[in-house]
Amino acid sequence: MNPFGELVADPSKAGMMLGNRGCLHDEHKRIGRRRWTTRSWVACDIGYKGRKQTIMGPNSYTQLFFLDEATALAAGHRPCAECRRERFNAFTSAWRLAHGMAADAPLRVAEIDRMLHAERLTPPHERPLVDPRTIPDGAIVASREGETTWLKWRDRLHHWTFDGYDEGAGLPGDTLILLTPESTVRALRMGYEVEVHETLPR
Repeated sequence: MNPFGELVADPSKAGMMLGNRGCLHDEHKRIGRRRWTTRSWVACDIGYKGRKQTIMGPNSYTQLFFLDEATALAAGHRPCAECRRERFNAFTSAWRLAHGMAADAPLRVAEIDRMLHAERLTPPHERPLVDPRTIPDGAIVASREGETTWLKWRDRLHHWTFDGYDEGAGLPGDTLILLTPESTVRALRMGYEVEVHETLPR
């Protein structure tokens, strides 16, 4: 999966996150035209409890692979409430703050999924243009042509690939397309710390 949320066949083995949007394949393991069967797009721990899975098995969801959590969030996913419960709790805590809710206010997961679904279905050319100097670490942006994507991290933009990130460059003053959903970006501003790939310079 790339930061646009598109399914791409790529030989890279660098992915550290598993995604789920429901079953998208048929009995012959062919991906059809559907890109989701549920609004609960989650990002899962790829090695949760050592579970072994058959890729695109019968009567199973279609396993989607992401470079890291930053990529999964940009594609419109959120932390899984089962295998990444601690991260899910941190995300929902930041979400409450970002949306003006009390820390102990009830928050239905379906409401998060509803809001994210509306944002992730917005075509890239209709998404906000932002100055990368104003967005939080962990957000991903794209060139206006949609050919190149970068992760904002510690005052630098790092070029995204299926194999990882480069050393990055300083922040330009021109505007770029914000791929990470705005509601998720607000959660990042409220302190949610994104898990990023090991290739990112520390």
